[in-house]
Amino acid sequence: MKPVKIISDSTCDLSPELIRQYDIEIIPLYINLGGRVLRDGAEVASADIYEFVRQHHVLPGTIASTVEDFRQAFEKWHDLGYDIICHTISSDMSCSCQNARIAAEGLDGVYVVDSRNLSSGVGQVVIRSAWMAADGLPADQIVRKLGDIVPRVRASFILDTLEYMRRGGRCSGVAALGANLLHIKPEIVVENGVMRLGSKFRGPLPRVLDAYVDQRLQKTDNICPDVIFITHTGCAPEIVRQVSARIASHLHFDHIIETHAGGTVTSHSGPNTLGILYVEKPQ
Repeated sequence: MKPVKIISDSTCDLSPELIRQYDIEIIPLYINLGGRVLRDGAEVASADIYEFVRQHHVLPGTIASTVEDFRQAFEKWHDLGYDIICHTISSDMSCSCQNARIAAEGLDGVYVVDSRNLSSGVGQVVIRSAWMAADGLPADQIVRKLGDIVPRVRASFILDTLEYMRRGGRCSGVAALGANLLHIKPEIVVENGVMRLGSKFRGPLPRVLDAYVDQRLQKTDNICPDVIFITHTGCAPEIVRQVSARIASHLHFDHIIETHAGGTVTSHSGPNTLGILYVEKPQ
């Protein structure tokens, strides 16, 4: 049986510690800052994006990992005798998945998994692949098990501001102004591979986040208690501690892991965005 190499595009938003621990190869997407095309996570950070938007009053562009990016990684590990499982952001949000599948053509033992998610929703799938690979499962069995896991990932975020959504054409200026005046903070939920508007919370961010966690974790008997991610675009440490404590008050997770969102999520959501991302138990 061949060893298994776990690969993901950079939208998985896993921490550097987890990437090192499980020896996950990351294929960066790209962020276009006014003609400067930089590798997400390697050459550009959230602070760079905020400064670009402040100076230029437009959002940066996001560009999928290329066929050649994936092909180089696949050929390297294929030639070393590995089977490969590559995870990507939802195919409804980016052509990263399509590019990976094109790159895999003609290479045996290369599996491309459409996460149907984004950010550490992808990361939930990636980390479970890594666990199974570490347990010695062959690639084809891991991929079959992922087919059951992918639909059970629950990903959502609270936006502190609608300004980035407005700049990206995803909401009107009137809606953004009204939300800001009324202190409304919307929830964005990933469902069936696409983003939709969830609940609307009102009030200061700390109070909203408590209400958000309470709502998401109100039925804890159907949640896998192994790992939950708190993923954010640069929230203050005290905010993250507050959310972690609120999570723990509902359910004991083996691991509550903080991760920072990469350039792809940051470019569309803006500062102080925070989400909790977990997996539900099988029915």
